[in-house]
Amino acid sequence: MSKPSDPRKPRAFSVDAENTRKAAAKTEKAKPKPRKPRSIPASPTLNFEKTDEAFFAAEERGELDALAPPPQKRLKRSRIKFSAIALAALGFLISASIGLWLESLITDLASQNIWLGRAAMIATALFVLGVFAFAIRELLGIWKIRSISKLRERIETAISENKPKEINNVTKELESHFENHPKTAHGRSVLQSYKNEIMDAQDRYNLTERELLAGLDREARQIVMNSAKRVSVVTAVSPRALVDIGYVLYENIRLIRVMCEHYGGRSGVVGTVSLLRRVIAHLAVTGSIAIGDGIIQQLLGHGLAAKLSARLGEGVINGLMTARVGLSAIDVCRPAPFHALERPRISDFASTLASVNTVKPQQDTVNK
Repeated sequence: MSKPSDPRKPRAFSVDAENTRKAAAKTEKAKPKPRKPRSIPASPTLNFEKTDEAFFAAEERGELDALAPPPQKRLKRSRIKFSAIALAALGFLISASIGLWLESLITDLASQNIWLGRAAMIATALFVLGVFAFAIRELLGIWKIRSISKLRERIETAISENKPKEINNVTKELESHFENHPKTAHGRSVLQSYKNEIMDAQDRYNLTERELLAGLDREARQIVMNSAKRVSVVTAVSPRALVDIGYVLYENIRLIRVMCEHYGGRSGVVGTVSLLRRVIAHLAVTGSIAIGDGIIQQLLGHGLAAKLSARLGEGVINGLMTARVGLSAIDVCRPAPFHALERPRISDFASTLASVNTVKPQQDTVNK
């Protein structure tokens, strides 16, 4: 058998060079252009001055935790709540008595005039329907308040334990909580622009908190300030102590309800009572009812004590107490703890309340 004298070397060739070039050109055009890296702009934050540097320095070092008493062991309670059984039985008796009274009333009216009986039946049906709708709304409000509290606890746990998966989950829940809130439209649009960015779970949560809650926190601080000003002025000009007490209670309850709705909650009658209990418990735990020495020193240091009369001083103190209730209401009603943003402090309200109560006497003196 004869061998080829000059074997050909292997080479590559294209079956359809023109189509291949067109396909390559289309693929090149379809490729997205690389995006330049960008940084997340820092949102404006609330900056508050510390009035007692020694206290806050000790708090940051953890020295105050050592002074706290050890937790006491709780006694085991019986699972049977006799108070709940008694209240349920009382509610049944009241409902049965009201039902019997309505039945006898409708029967008596129908015996007198058939149209009166029918009108009484319609009024009774409307009454039952209204009570049912009221109960549904109250239950929805309580459920909303509890869901906000659970979300805040989950966020605190996820951040403290530094679990990226859990942080991502609570971040999505926080976004869904404000999805229909009209005051967070700008923040939601900013978050939507960063939706496809590759970010750390902690950084994404910080961005979400800043964009969704920074504006709400500023408005909440202004709401607390306005309420404290009203209490301070009314206390200073009211002639009776009973008027002071009544207005302070009204303003504090109103402030708690407004703060709940401001952060996306629902405050009914029962929900407001529940929020009031939570705020009082928060004040008791944090010790915020007592006015710190730093506030008193600030007032005395600026020479305001000499300018304030007894009534004006009471107005400032009541205004500060209302401000403390408002700050506790912010902590209770806010769906997320203060992590990326700084919590407002009572010291930010002291000078403003004092100036409100001192400007008017000075003007009166000048006019005289």
